[in-house]
Amino acid sequence: MQLRVKRLVETAILPRYAHPHDAGLDLHAAVDATIAPGATETILTGIAVELPPGTEAQVRPRSGLARTHAVTVLNSPGTIDEGYRGEVGVVLINHGRTPFQVERGMRVAQLVVQRRLAVEVVETEALSDTARGSRGFGSTGS
Repeated sequence: MQLRVKRLVETAILPRYAHPHDAGLDLHAAVDATIAPGATETILTGIAVELPPGTEAQVRPRSGLARTHAVTVLNSPGTIDEGYRGEVGVVLINHGRTPFQVERGMRVAQLVVQRRLAVEVVETEALSDTARGSRGFGSTGS
């Protein structure tokens, strides 16, 4: 399966796997930016993608940025639909206490491509019963 990628900026780095069996392709910043504590910034990657038919892509945080700098993807996971052809951007938020410097070429997120399941929405008067029922948050006692 191929992921077609178009460079929108000559210096953009194409997504790539850090290790052969990784689920996520690294996304790299195409710009320099500073994210103040508590602030968000959309970090552009300088690329656009053409997803394979029947797939979607999720932009997910990098655990190293979260652990080391308290920086993560705000709308995690960010969804890229199959028909989108615009620039891939990563919405980062700095939960840390100091400004975070994004440097061009830095790995800022990961892109996971997976199959998309399309469903038909059917209105109904009732749903089937389950042991859990409608018990939600905290229903397991934690």
